[in-house]
Amino acid sequence: MIHNISYRTFVYGTEDEEKVITAISYLFSNSLPEKSINEDHFGNKIIVLTDKITKKRTNKDIIAFLNENLSEEDKNTIKNELNRRMDDKGNLFLRFDKQLAFDEKLKLTYSGNAIHIRIKIASYPVSKENAIEVAKKLFNFL
Repeated sequence: MIHNISYRTFVYGTEDEEKVITAISYLFSNSLPEKSINEDHFGNKIIVLTDKITKKRTNKDIIAFLNENLSEEDKNTIKNELNRRMDDKGNLFLRFDKQLAFDEKLKLTYSGNAIHIRIKIASYPVSKENAIEVAKKLFNFL
């Protein structure tokens, strides 16, 4: 029911890379992110951490973690915004507060300073409507 779950986050010059990795490990306990180094338009170093999880068991565990740890407020937000958070290819987009994840708290955010998650829902034929129906089966709050 899920093809893969991927994430991306940025480590800015003012942040400690190890702390950002700790925040990631709260959501993705067995992930070893790939690291690339870029520069912003001022020449400051930005580290990009990414990973794509394709193992079915791990993806199932991540969905269970979200079902168990999202607040009622965030569950309602996802429910109300599901149509906007899902694209035509069946990708569900979520952003979680990076600072709170470091403190082992799960909170949706609209900020760019977040752990960006893309959940690729398996639906046949591929369509937004079919992916939404599958998402309703995956998440116990939809």
